[in-house]
Amino acid sequence: MKIHAITGSGSKARYQRCCECDLLFILPPLTKNQAAYCPRCHAKIVHGHDWPMSRLTAMAVTMLLLMPFAFTGPLISIRLLDTRINASLLEGIWQINSQGDPITASMVAFCTLGAPLTLALSLLYLRFGHRYGMNLRPVLLMLERLKEWVMLDIYLIGMAVAAIKVKEYADVQAGSALIAYLLLTLLSILTLTHTNLEQLWERYYPQEQPVGQPEAMHVCLACRFTGYPNEHRQCPRCRAPISHRQPYSLQQTWAALLAAIILLIPANLLPISIIYASGARIDDTIFSGVVSLATSGNAPVAAIVFIASILVPFTKITVLLTLLFGIHFKTSHSLKTRIRLLRLVTWIGRWSMLDLFVIALMMSLVNRDQLLSFTMGPAAFYFGSAVILTLLAVKWLDSRLIWDAYATENAKYTD
Repeated sequence: MKIHAITGSGSKARYQRCCECDLLFILPPLTKNQAAYCPRCHAKIVHGHDWPMSRLTAMAVTMLLLMPFAFTGPLISIRLLDTRINASLLEGIWQINSQGDPITASMVAFCTLGAPLTLALSLLYLRFGHRYGMNLRPVLLMLERLKEWVMLDIYLIGMAVAAIKVKEYADVQAGSALIAYLLLTLLSILTLTHTNLEQLWERYYPQEQPVGQPEAMHVCLACRFTGYPNEHRQCPRCRAPISHRQPYSLQQTWAALLAAIILLIPANLLPISIIYASGARIDDTIFSGVVSLATSGNAPVAAIVFIASILVPFTKITVLLTLLFGIHFKTSHSLKTRIRLLRLVTWIGRWSMLDLFVIALMMSLVNRDQLLSFTMGPAAFYFGSAVILTLLAVKWLDSRLIWDAYATENAKYTD
């Protein structure tokens, strides 16, 4: 059940500022399964999903038990020249690193190995760290930032794309570790969905309603607590620096966005993959790879790759440029549309990593210096770096700046 936060008062209500538009309102008391939304921008303030720590711990333990099988076992198997070749997640990362590109290998490793492992270990730390009186704040803050970097589901789609590409040259079969990987992916999605960080903060670091002028309250973007900064200008709950607006938000966003735009030029012009088949070299750019999938009768897969690798990056750049210029020129129209666009690019941005995952799998399968060989092209590094930078640009943009023009316009009319 979802409800909208109200601007009235209640005996158990508390003041809350929206992290996305900075509106101050009174949050009514909620039951366990209720979610609250900002009355102005409709951002979700309180999540309705909440699992007890015992269940989250069980999920974390199960994920850790599945990881050795899912990460090291064969996910896809092919038969090439009477030789059976298995592709595993670790093998693909190792092949990229062996080719002399450790940075790109690190990108793939963090999103598929590091982030899921950190998620499981963090939940166990919360479970046992609370019992022994350890500081849980860094882990809670890290969990808030970790959600969008767990990309097991995107790697799963990458497996399907790689299988279709390899099918032109060899017979493809599901590997013995695929079931373990599917279970791990499902558990990670359920865990992220039901890890209610607001409830965890309330459970481990409860705060009383601050006393004073509500208009002077600030919202902490790190833990979403609304209150007054302490004497060190820190959030009283999570100890993160707290300010009226995120410092240097526009400068950081512009820097990341311009760097991403520059990197996307070689990423789209240079080959992202090189295939040697029967002595012939085939260079594929991102676009030519999409075309070859479409012309070989795999239009649905071509559409997925086109959306993830071409449409999404350029959509993110267009939306971010629109938002940044709107902030600089203090335009106050279509505010709700702009905030929806920001949420959209926040959600879809991670899917651009699909191409790198496909490359990792292809290198694991057919990079064997035989009749058929696959090599990563120079565009992979530029593309991966551009994807990471656009993700950071979206993260660094303080969306409250979008609404400042609205507040300035209203103040003008009020005066």
